Amino acid sequence: MWVFRFLFTETARLLRSAEGRRLLMLALRYGGKPRNQPVDITFGPYQFRVPDALSFVWQYREIFVDEFYRFFTTNQHPVIFDCGTNVGTSVVYFRQVYPNARILAFEADQHISETLQENLRRNQISGVEVITKAVWTNDEGILFGSDQADSASIFSQTDRKFVPSVRLRDILLRETRIDMLKMDIEGAETAVLTDCRDALAHVQNLFVEFHAYLGHPQTLSDVVRVLEESGFRYYINTSQYRHAPLVNHHYRGNDSMDLQLNIFAYRS
Repeated sequence: MWVFRFLFTETARLLRSAEGRRLLMLALRYGGKPRNQPVDITFGPYQFRVPDALSFVWQYREIFVDEFYRFFTTNQHPVIFDCGTNVGTSVVYFRQVYPNARILAFEADQHISETLQENLRRNQISGVEVITKAVWTNDEGILFGSDQADSASIFSQTDRKFVPSVRLRDILLRETRIDMLKMDIEGAETAVLTDCRDALAHVQNLFVEFHAYLGHPQTLSDVVRVLEESGFRYYINTSQYRHAPLVNHHYRGNDSMDLQLNIFAYRS
């Protein structure tokens, strides 16, 4: 009996919640679609255009089932900075859970930003300021590679082009309180957080997806140092399980990164 429970624990956990059951249906319906081809997806009352079905299913799990971006606030009108918005799945979640929030959505990729804005229009999601610029350490622009699915980054060598940028530090300092700062910017997080180290005192909650790219230094200690110096408590996990990691130095199917972590920082 214990073997049966072990094998089916994850499925049983998903079946216990409405969002978990929806995830299973999304995986069955869209998980087998060809990779990196645009597709229209329906989830709940929403209809989205996405560039890659499997990436969306994974996003849905993290955002709606595991609730990576859920935070506590007594603010009736919380301020949310969504850095690396992609096609808007995170915005849908934020608007659903925090209906009166003011949301700033930053997306560097012009094509993805257009899809994001169309998804917001199609689903009548208002009150979102979309900024089609890369979150960076200055306003001078940056070389940015438009990679497949949701992995476009400053480290990508695919279809590199110069895109406008915005210095996040300057925008943070214009606010008196930021309830949530979500940062999924594919490798730029260390440089940006280091530049923002004197601008985080009024940030209440922070999510960082940390990346370490092959051929580049691993800078986790720099990120952790910024969080600790800014007075955050933090929790770190990874969904990129690697068997025998002292032998297997790459994730399966990933030839660009050897470390990806989810960092949840909050004030106690």
